[in-house]
Parts: sequence; C-alpha cells; structure tokens
Amino acid sequence: MVVHPWAWGILALVAIGLVVLDFLGHARNPHPPTAGEAARWTLFYVGLAGIFGVGIWLTNGWLYAQEFYAGWAMEWSLSVDNLFVFILILKAFRVLRENQQKALLFGIVIALLLRLVFILLGAALVARFSWVFFLFGLWLLWTAFSQIKETITGGEDDEEYEENAFIRIVRRVLPITDGFIGNRMLYRHGGHTYLTPLFVVVLALGSADLMFAFDSIPAIFGITSQAFLVFACNVFALMGLRQLFFLVDALLGKLVYLGYGLGVILSFIGIKLILEALHTNTIPFINGGRGFEWAPEISVSVSLGVIVVTLAITVVASLVRTAMDEGSGGDR
Repeated sequence: MVVHPWAWGILALVAIGLVVLDFLGHARNPHPPTAGEAARWTLFYVGLAGIFGVGIWLTNGWLYAQEFYAGWAMEWSLSVDNLFVFILILKAFRVLRENQQKALLFGIVIALLLRLVFILLGAALVARFSWVFFLFGLWLLWTAFSQIKETITGGEDDEEYEENAFIRIVRRVLPITDGFIGNRMLYRHGGHTYLTPLFVVVLALGSADLMFAFDSIPAIFGITSQAFLVFACNVFALMGLRQLFFLVDALLGKLVYLGYGLGVILSFIGIKLILEALHTNTIPFINGGRGFEWAPEISVSVSLGVIVVTLAITVVASLVRTAMDEGSGGDR
C-alpha cells in the first residue's frame, strides 16, 4: 500500500475535525443526549467509516479496503467491551449525566494519542521481526481464554472500579478540588490552579483504555500490517465510541453473549497470527529458520466474514436469550 504524507495529513485533519465537531456540538454544551440523538450520531460515524473505506478502495484497491473494514469492525466490537469499564468509572466518580459527554470525549482523545504510540511501535516491530506474530498470537489466545472464562463465571457482574497506580499518583502529587465545579476540568482560585475531579475522570478513562490497547493493537495487526490503516481503524472506532456509549448504555446488560463473541474473534485472529508466523518463520531453531509451507494463509475476506458473522450471531443470540428470560420472568 502506497501511503503518501498527505494521506496522513488528511487522516489527522479528519481526527481533529471530529474532535472539534464533538466539542463544539456536544461537550461545550453539556446535556444528556437522547437515544435518537445518539443513534443519529452513531450512524454518522458508521457512514463516515464506510466513506473512508471507499476512498481506500479507489486509491489503493479493494484488498486494502477490506483490511480497513475488517480492522474497523473488530476495533469497534472490542471497543464495546471498553464501555463496561467506562460505565464503572463514571459511576464510581458520580459524574453527572450532562457532564459525561465531555469526560468521554477528552478521555477518548487521550486514548487515541496513546494508541498512536503503540501503533507506530507495533508497526516497527512487525516490519523488523516477523517472529513477533508468535507473541501477538499467543497473547490473543490467552486473552480470548480469559474473556470466555470471565463470561462463564460471571466475573463482570460484581466488578467495581479500582483506581490504577497512575491515578493514585495523580491524587497524591497534584492539587484537586474536593468536588466537581460544573463541567470545568481546571479551577483557578487564590492564585493557584487546581484540577477538578472531572479532569481525574478523563485521565482514568484514557489510562483504562490503554489496557485495552494491549489486546486490540496486536489483534488488528493480524488484519493488516499497514500502520496507516491501523490508526484509521482506531480513529473511526474510538471517535464513535462516545455516542455508542449513550446509545447502548441501557442495552449492554442485554448482550449476555458478548464475551463469547469477542473470545471467538480474538481466538481466530490469534490463530491467524500464529499461522502467518509459521509461514514466514525466520527463527533459526524452528525448522532451520525456514517457513512452513503447509501453514495456510487466511485471506482478508475470510477474516472480514468471520468477524461480521460472529458479531451478528452474538448480538442476535444475546437479544433472543434476553427476550426469552424476560418473557419467562427468569434471571440470567
């Protein structure tokens, strides 16, 4: 794929434009969005991602467009899992509904910048060391196992947010006001500048997403090795995450099989990465540093199909199960 510097410039302008649009249209005027408003903005972001994919198709061909669509669909599905943690953080800090938009927007911007660092580092590793796919693949298989195990045991039901080390250090080192001051993140008083709890919430959201990046970044490199496409997928997935939060906040509890679906997707990508590592093997003590020709290469179209079908089955099965439980008056 030929990526000119102007392409990165356009992507950066799109990302900045979406942040400015969100800030001026929503975060600057705090209000709890209605379900209809959240649905319209979610469709807007989905449509924007679709248009961007068409642009990739016209400039670089259908193969790279498929890589973008598959990567975006996977990042979008994995980001839904982020919402569980986001809800816990916002509830733990008792953020008012009308101020949640601003907190989510700035938290997602921080997450996007941190992910860019991971993406560039991952791209450099993939380009130089093909064996890194072994590590990525094994990590994703372990993550998939943990995801499915947690879903079976119901580990998320009683989960509470615990501040990470970074947030605890921020509380000890920096001055923070005792309570929220409207939707302000900084407060100037008596010649001193203080952070407000809303600023701490933003840092908590951004640092929490960083943990999810350890799963999603290796996974998307199983779809494409193009850093440009990886970052583009993250831009469209994360920037649409805020409105998706308000759209599915009440529905997350109904996605009872989400953990299984994400586990299947991560397992598939993990196996795909290991097969690719075997096919391009250069490790001297494995097969004399030669690749295994029998190792099949899974095409991008197959990956896209597996991701879309798995997500569809997960959502439909979850809604059917929830409807059956509600109809019978039973508990999940």
